[in-house]
Amino acid sequence: MAGNRRPIVAGNWKMNTTLAAARALAAAVREPLRNADAVETVVCPPFISLAAVGEVLLGSRTALGAQNCFYESKGAFTGEISPAMLADLGCRYVILGHSERRQHFGESDEVIARKVRAALDNNLTPILCVGENLEQNEAGHTQAVVAGQVRAAIAGAYLRERDEVSKLVIAYEPIWAIGTGRAASAAEANQTIGFIRRTAGEAAGEATAQAVRIQYGGSVTPANAAELFAQPEIDGALVGGASLSAADFVAICAAAS
Repeated sequence: MAGNRRPIVAGNWKMNTTLAAARALAAAVREPLRNADAVETVVCPPFISLAAVGEVLLGSRTALGAQNCFYESKGAFTGEISPAMLADLGCRYVILGHSERRQHFGESDEVIARKVRAALDNNLTPILCVGENLEQNEAGHTQAVVAGQVRAAIAGAYLRERDEVSKLVIAYEPIWAIGTGRAASAAEANQTIGFIRRTAGEAAGEATAQAVRIQYGGSVTPANAAELFAQPEIDGALVGGASLSAADFVAICAAAS
């Protein structure tokens, strides 16, 4: 990790935990992370647990994040959650463009860009997910895929025009590594994240690109975290399954600090 970028580790709980389990998990990470000054920590529970987890985390150093949002602030959009609602609950971050949203719910680059714009307009920091699937990876198309996703978000959300690229957190998540136990090697992840940074630099300039924090996600565990975080381009992690274990998540955060 570069010394001028504070690493960020976010736990994506996905569609897991009951309300009671969410409170317990938040309580279990709160105290061990109370002195984690060198790393920014975020937990992203399901929508129904956001208020409860926010209460548990109140006064702590761990920020509250959501797993998704819609691109309008209000209206006749049954079942959706607006960024204004998330901000009102105390959320500071929101995960957008996760591969599971792209794959299972058909979210396009255009839709994700609109969500990025809406999140920023409501003072939320988007964690923009990009990544290739196994077929694309094996065909050598990784760079083309992630560059297209990054450029679409920057252009579609008007980030360059508003000088907002540095407000993003980007998470590189190779789809073939999510939940499979197969992680990209530290060197591979570092190389792709460096390419993502250069792509952001094409739009916003080198200085801005150097300020953007880019995480790695995809089967991050306490066993591989330190090696990943030792890479100069990797600024933390978006953690899936391991974030459901308080001990594992705390260990990953400690590796980042």
